[in-house]
Amino acid sequence: MGDSQRARIAVINDDTAFLSLMHDLLQEEESYEVLICKEWDNAYEFVKREQPDLLILDIRIGGEEHGWTILNLLTLDPETRPIPTIVCSAAIQSLHEHQPMLTKFGVRALPKPFDLDTLLEAIERMIAESAQEGANATPPET
Repeated sequence: MGDSQRARIAVINDDTAFLSLMHDLLQEEESYEVLICKEWDNAYEFVKREQPDLLILDIRIGGEEHGWTILNLLTLDPETRPIPTIVCSAAIQSLHEHQPMLTKFGVRALPKPFDLDTLLEAIERMIAESAQEGANATPPET
Protein backbone atom coordinates (compact mmCIF):
# COMPACT_ATOMS: atom_id res chain seq x y z
CA MET A 1 0.00 0.00 0.00
CA GLY A 2 1.78 3.10 -1.23
CA ASP A 3 1.38 6.65 0.01
CA SER A 4 -1.10 7.36 -2.76
CA GLN A 5 -3.58 5.09 -1.00
CA ARG A 6 -4.66 7.29 1.87
CA ALA A 7 -6.34 5.59 4.76
CA ARG A 8 -10.03 6.42 4.98
CA ILE A 9 -11.32 7.35 8.42
CA ALA A 10 -15.02 7.53 9.19
CA VAL A 11 -16.10 9.82 12.02
CA ILE A 12 -19.55 9.33 13.56
CA ASN A 13 -20.40 12.34 15.68
CA ASP A 14 -22.95 15.15 15.79
CA ASP A 15 -20.70 17.74 17.38
CA THR A 16 -19.87 20.22 14.62
CA ALA A 17 -16.85 21.67 16.44
CA PHE A 18 -15.39 18.19 16.98
CA LEU A 19 -16.04 17.27 13.36
CA SER A 20 -14.27 20.33 12.00
CA LEU A 21 -11.36 19.65 14.36
CA MET A 22 -11.15 16.03 13.12
CA HIS A 23 -11.37 17.18 9.51
CA ASP A 24 -8.61 19.76 9.93
CA LEU A 25 -6.37 17.46 11.92
CA LEU A 26 -6.82 14.22 10.00
CA GLN A 27 -7.40 15.44 6.47
CA GLU A 28 -5.44 18.71 6.29
CA GLU A 29 -2.54 17.85 8.57
CA GLU A 30 -2.29 14.06 8.49
CA SER A 31 -3.56 13.48 4.94
CA TYR A 32 -6.15 10.87 5.80
CA GLU A 33 -9.41 10.87 3.91
CA VAL A 34 -12.19 11.80 6.35
CA LEU A 35 -15.78 10.57 5.95
CA ILE A 36 -18.36 12.14 8.24
CA CYS A 37 -21.70 10.81 9.43
CA LYS A 38 -23.83 12.94 11.76
CA GLU A 39 -26.97 10.80 12.03
CA TRP A 40 -26.72 7.89 14.42
CA ASP A 41 -29.67 6.05 12.88
CA ASN A 42 -27.96 5.48 9.54
CA ALA A 43 -24.41 5.25 10.89
CA TYR A 44 -24.29 1.47 10.57
CA GLU A 45 -25.40 1.54 6.92
CA PHE A 46 -22.90 4.34 6.31
CA VAL A 47 -19.99 2.29 7.68
CA LYS A 48 -21.11 -0.85 5.85
CA ARG A 49 -21.33 1.06 2.57
CA GLU A 50 -18.07 3.01 2.94
CA GLN A 51 -15.94 0.23 4.52
CA PRO A 52 -13.49 2.73 6.07
CA ASP A 53 -10.00 1.72 7.23
CA LEU A 54 -10.82 3.00 10.69
CA LEU A 55 -13.84 4.30 12.56
CA ILE A 56 -13.99 7.00 15.24
CA LEU A 57 -17.31 6.66 17.01
CA ASP A 58 -18.68 9.04 19.58
CA ILE A 59 -20.86 7.22 22.10
CA ARG A 60 -23.12 10.17 22.78
CA ILE A 61 -25.05 11.23 19.69
CA GLY A 62 -28.35 13.09 19.64
CA GLY A 63 -28.23 13.50 23.41
CA GLU A 64 -28.29 9.73 24.03
CA GLU A 65 -25.66 7.01 24.17
CA HIS A 66 -26.57 5.73 20.71
CA GLY A 67 -22.95 4.82 20.04
CA TRP A 68 -23.40 1.51 21.87
CA THR A 69 -26.31 0.60 19.58
CA ILE A 70 -24.20 1.40 16.52
CA LEU A 71 -21.27 -0.59 17.92
CA ASN A 72 -23.54 -3.58 18.57
CA LEU A 73 -24.75 -3.56 14.98
CA LEU A 74 -21.21 -3.22 13.63
CA THR A 75 -19.81 -6.06 15.73
CA LEU A 76 -22.70 -8.38 14.81
CA ASP A 77 -22.04 -7.98 11.09
CA PRO A 78 -19.06 -10.00 9.76
CA GLU A 79 -18.52 -7.32 7.08
CA THR A 80 -18.07 -4.48 9.55
CA ARG A 81 -16.70 -6.34 12.60
CA PRO A 82 -13.04 -6.28 11.42
CA ILE A 83 -13.02 -2.47 10.94
CA PRO A 84 -10.67 -0.97 13.58
CA THR A 85 -12.76 1.22 15.86
CA ILE A 86 -12.01 3.93 18.41
CA VAL A 87 -14.88 4.97 20.66
CA CYS A 88 -14.70 8.29 22.45
CA SER A 89 -16.90 9.36 25.29
CA ALA A 90 -16.91 11.68 28.25
CA ALA A 91 -19.04 9.10 30.09
CA ILE A 92 -16.19 7.27 31.79
CA GLN A 93 -18.59 5.11 33.79
CA SER A 94 -20.25 3.94 30.60
CA LEU A 95 -16.88 3.07 29.04
CA HIS A 96 -16.01 1.00 32.13
CA GLU A 97 -19.33 -0.85 31.98
CA HIS A 98 -18.80 -1.77 28.34
CA GLN A 99 -15.09 -2.61 28.69
CA PRO A 100 -15.59 -6.41 28.31
CA MET A 101 -17.31 -5.86 24.96
CA LEU A 102 -14.66 -3.35 23.84
CA THR A 103 -11.89 -5.78 24.77
CA LYS A 104 -13.60 -8.67 23.02
CA PHE A 105 -13.79 -6.81 19.71
CA GLY A 106 -10.47 -4.98 20.03
CA VAL A 107 -12.16 -1.59 20.25
CA ARG A 108 -10.02 1.20 21.67
CA ALA A 109 -11.73 3.53 24.15
CA LEU A 110 -10.61 7.14 24.44
CA PRO A 111 -12.12 9.02 27.38
CA LYS A 112 -12.82 12.68 26.58
CA PRO A 113 -11.22 15.09 26.72
CA PHE A 114 -8.30 13.31 25.08
CA ASP A 115 -4.98 14.49 23.81
CA LEU A 116 -4.87 14.74 20.02
CA ASP A 117 -1.46 13.07 19.94
CA THR A 118 -2.97 10.10 21.78
CA LEU A 119 -5.70 9.91 19.15
CA LEU A 120 -3.23 10.11 16.25
CA GLU A 121 -1.04 7.46 17.85
CA ALA A 122 -4.04 5.14 18.28
CA ILE A 123 -5.14 5.71 14.68
CA GLU A 124 -1.69 5.00 13.26
CA ARG A 125 -1.20 1.89 15.35
CA MET A 126 -4.64 0.46 14.62
CA ILE A 127 -4.41 1.05 10.88
CA ALA A 128 -0.94 -0.52 10.81
CA GLU A 129 -2.11 -3.55 12.81
CA SER A 130 -5.16 -3.94 10.61
CA ALA A 131 -3.04 -3.76 7.43
CA GLN A 132 -0.73 -6.40 8.89
CA GLU A 133 -3.64 -8.69 9.68
CA GLY A 134 -4.97 -8.15 6.18
CA ALA A 135 -1.60 -9.07 4.69
CA ASN A 136 -1.44 -12.22 6.81
CA ALA A 137 -4.98 -13.28 5.99
CA THR A 138 -5.24 -16.07 3.46
CA PRO A 139 -7.24 -15.08 0.39
CA PRO A 140 -10.72 -16.59 0.38
CA GLU A 141 -11.28 -19.62 -1.83
CA THR A 142 -13.03 -18.65 -5.03
